[in-house]
Amino acid sequence: MTSSRSWRSDEVARNDRALLKAAREVIGEDGAHASVASIAARAGVGVGTLYRRYRTKRELFQRLCEIALGEYLAAARIALDMDDPWEGIRHYAKTSIHSGPGSLAPIAGTIETTDAMNSLAEESDGAVAVLVERGHRAGVLREGVSAADLELLIEQLSTSPLVEHLNRQGRADLMQAARQARERIVDIALDGLRATPAGPVPGTEPGYELFTERWNPHPRTGPAVATEEESR
Repeated sequence: MTSSRSWRSDEVARNDRALLKAAREVIGEDGAHASVASIAARAGVGVGTLYRRYRTKRELFQRLCEIALGEYLAAARIALDMDDPWEGIRHYAKTSIHSGPGSLAPIAGTIETTDAMNSLAEESDGAVAVLVERGHRAGVLREGVSAADLELLIEQLSTSPLVEHLNRQGRADLMQAARQARERIVDIALDGLRATPAGPVPGTEPGYELFTERWNPHPRTGPAVATEEESR
């Protein structure tokens, strides 16, 4: 009996992780119009499974935000414990950028904020403010850069049109190069916050195949859609 309960508990936990991951991915693609059916399908579960865990889509989104805010706060706390102020800022930014697939900004204003969301946001905002202030005191952060600048940059870099497009195309042959290129762009953008020149750009220079190959037909996506003239 205990083994059966344990198996059931593990299954519930797996389904919950799959639903939360799927919800974030679908929000990244469809914004606040992300449907319950799309989220459940992406997670590989039935709609009934979703509703047994979350009574409404709003409740699912609220839980997703609470988890994300908790991750941002944890990253900021770790960053403040780091001896090097710049490495702390970099750790917070990169961890936040890569904490999940895409930004949750599209659902802002579409759901009520919970007490947990408000508390986590307040703590996180305070920690990031201290992180930025410490960077200025140490002379490692570019003059005039604010906590809001840092957060807005993180929001912008949390999505990668290139990676998302190639993923939809099923271009496994280009995904590693695309992820490496994205990481390089993140480093370039963050280095723009530094008070002193950062030196050579890290990583390998991306090739133009990341642009040109997307235009070639691929087994998963098939040939290009016929033009109106061709279809007559």
